[in-house]
Amino acid sequence: MGLRKLRVYNGPDNDTAGVSLLEQQLDPHSVKVPLGEILPILADAVSSDRTWLSDFAEDEVTISSDLHDVLQAYRHFRRPGA
Repeated sequence: MGLRKLRVYNGPDNDTAGVSLLEQQLDPHSVKVPLGEILPILADAVSSDRTWLSDFAEDEVTISSDLHDVLQAYRHFRRPGA
């Protein structure tokens, strides 16, 4: 019987054409935080009418499609003054 050669598997080849969005690096100036961590801070800032909020009014945020659907439904069915 012949000798068997063992090879070390180092993972897939680095093929940039097949890289998924999840594997891409984030902007070095961005931070991922749970929504529950920032909601109380933002709610307080809105209720206190903090002027610094306007500095970020045009900034884009990334949310899940599920949260987006819920927010859209909430906006649609929300009753003013309720």
